[in-house]
Amino acid sequence: MEALSGAAASSSLLPTFPAYQPPSRVALRARPCGPLRAAGGGGGGKDESAKPNGTPVIKSKSDASQNGALGPVTTEKSRTALSANTTPDSSGSRAGLFRTPISGGVQSATFAHGLPPPALAVRNLMEQARFAHLCTVMSGMHHRRAGYPFGSLVDFANDSMGHPIFSLSPLAIHTRNLLSDPRCTLVVQVPGWSGLSNARVTIFGDVYPLPAEEQEWAHKQYVAKHQQWASQQWGNFYYYRMQSISDIYFIGGFGTVAWVDVKQYEVMQPDKIAVDGGEQSLKELNAIFSKPLREFMSAEGEVDDAALISVDSKGIDIRVRQGAQFNIQRLAFDVPYKVETLEEAKRALHKIIKTSNK
Repeated sequence: MEALSGAAASSSLLPTFPAYQPPSRVALRARPCGPLRAAGGGGGGKDESAKPNGTPVIKSKSDASQNGALGPVTTEKSRTALSANTTPDSSGSRAGLFRTPISGGVQSATFAHGLPPPALAVRNLMEQARFAHLCTVMSGMHHRRAGYPFGSLVDFANDSMGHPIFSLSPLAIHTRNLLSDPRCTLVVQVPGWSGLSNARVTIFGDVYPLPAEEQEWAHKQYVAKHQQWASQQWGNFYYYRMQSISDIYFIGGFGTVAWVDVKQYEVMQPDKIAVDGGEQSLKELNAIFSKPLREFMSAEGEVDDAALISVDSKGIDIRVRQGAQFNIQRLAFDVPYKVETLEEAKRALHKIIKTSNK
């Protein structure tokens, strides 16, 4: 801590503040966590029971139209298309998954619907998103609301372990807050976020300024992710890093909720397709497949718009609009390999569309 404070004080770019001292009047106690349960959002009732050992028992839902979900298949053509687009690990579920409440918790949802495991899903999300909400503790030196959480929108990049890196101005309130108290949370949402059925993650950690010899390295990470620009070019900015991550809370949509093990997250390598291309890949896929996917999904009910918002090695997430209602659907790739490149994703999607047109 003293070394970091010294590094900050030695730089003319950074103001100095008293070191953070944990409050002695509050004794923080860890609250024991119970077994994971499905989120009850969206008006879905509980439909799970428990075995004697506490293991949840999955019950299938007969009504797929909860929370504005698309209704059941009504045409022979759509039956053929959906049955053809299931993967070996999808347990026979339909390829397009509307993320209604799922009984059995995150592990059952991940297995039943061919989703990436939570640690990988978070790594992919951190690679695909460019902006996030940084929540810091308000410093008493700068505002009368000392101790209150302060939220702000920031851009970020990642290091090889998934720790976020920030380019911050010494004039910003959140920068001053971090220099006084490094504790913070970073709330990251999937690009194209439109509602509570979308994936998001809250990362708890401590943020410190990087030493002068690592500033150029951090700048390269920023340029690699943001490509066209990095905010250090705008003026007197300095790079910071979340040096330690204390916890990770992931919500993959309704019913997909988990506390992710930090060590597992740090050693997990993100999907190659999630790292390469990013928004540009999604833009290209949407230009080719947005209309065909809208027609494909209209077999279950009229769809006004369909847009790809996320892609990983197992499938894509699609934001579907029906009138003023937005839903998220999962479409699994029907290929015997992990999709790693944009061209492989195109071939997998062409296969789905071609099968649905038969």
